[in-house]
Amino acid sequence: MNKSFLKFITDFGPLLIFFIVYYKSGNNLLFAIPPLIIATIVAVVIMYFVENKIPYVSLTGGIIITLFGGLTLYFDNPIFIYLKPTIVNIIFAGILIISKVFFQKNFLKFFLQTAFQLNEAGWDKLNFRWAYFFIFLALLNEIVWRTQPETTWVNFKVWGILPITFIFTLFQVPLINKYKI
Repeated sequence: MNKSFLKFITDFGPLLIFFIVYYKSGNNLLFAIPPLIIATIVAVVIMYFVENKIPYVSLTGGIIITLFGGLTLYFDNPIFIYLKPTIVNIIFAGILIISKVFFQKNFLKFFLQTAFQLNEAGWDKLNFRWAYFFIFLALLNEIVWRTQPETTWVNFKVWGILPITFIFTLFQVPLINKYKI
């Protein structure tokens, strides 16, 4: 099996399983969370066997999903799973901003330097654009879960955030091309 395809499956498979179980269970969030947690753990294990290491992003995602999903189940309160995207996006934004401003380290460069090479000005601009984008996603998640029904939030989580992120990423191509080494 192609590694890229397997990576795609392990990245998006748990979310797809969550979505399917959620709708098959009559929109029962508490019923859909355990399969999401299990599928996420299985995906992390698969990536370990394929790459002989656990990627940081997969490991972090698995821990966060298990933590917030577990809190949602334990307290029988969906607020924890609603807040997960907000908290994760704020953490990502904070890491990007704090690492650059206070430690002069560009975390985005650290994670993406094997994908493409930019000069420092390009990395800095890209770093801050992603930080602000993560803040935007956190605010958008807060607006959606606080003003819309649960099914709208689930659809937004599955079918809204991914296209928004894809479009944002496409808009970064001119910056990448401009500062490419």
